[in-house]
Amino acid sequence: MLRRFDKLPRRMQNPAVKRYYDILKKKQASMVLKRLFDVTASAILIVLLSPVMAAIAVLIKMDSPGPVLFRQVRVTQYGRQFRICKFRTMVDKAESLGGQVTTSGDMRVTRIGKKLRGCRLDELPQLFNVLMGDMTFVGTRPEVVRYVRAYTDEMTATLLLPAGITSEASILYKDEERLMTDAQNADQVYIEQVLPGKMAYNLKSLEDFDFLSDIRTMIRTVFAVIR
Repeated sequence: MLRRFDKLPRRMQNPAVKRYYDILKKKQASMVLKRLFDVTASAILIVLLSPVMAAIAVLIKMDSPGPVLFRQVRVTQYGRQFRICKFRTMVDKAESLGGQVTTSGDMRVTRIGKKLRGCRLDELPQLFNVLMGDMTFVGTRPEVVRYVRAYTDEMTATLLLPAGITSEASILYKDEERLMTDAQNADQVYIEQVLPGKMAYNLKSLEDFDFLSDIRTMIRTVFAVIR
């Protein structure tokens, strides 16, 4: 359920956000179904996929030194910060060796990490984030704090709903690492060029939001990963 508009973070109380807020306010039933689906599906998938996740954990430990999981502060609904959970796909302490954006051919990505990224298996631990309510299956991908600070007033409307594992923008920008292959400053290119394009799709998804559209996006994601 949405908070009252006057209870939103001050930064989100602007006319651009109000337009999307009014759209979502009329779709409260879909929001309830969305959360019920998140809890049920994530719990079932955690049980079913636990052997797969255990096997991946062993492969990561065998491939390179460091922790199995990568945890990082990201931003979700209403600007709340949380720690996203993913399988580690880069060398330990990779952030100290480069930017927060991964580019194509990034030498920090491990051998197993490259394979996990290719089929998005590195994101399986986010099922726990979904179960706890920090994330949802379909929604705007959670960004790090510094990128959220670069949001325009309209972009902050994406924080009306929890951050997601996948979205239409994620499908269309699944190869975004290649867009920054030759960038001298990958972070700057991401903020000035990639982020605005992704946000245009995320905002359109808010306008078209309903529970069935989430299901369609999840199906499209499966086919995109297979391709």
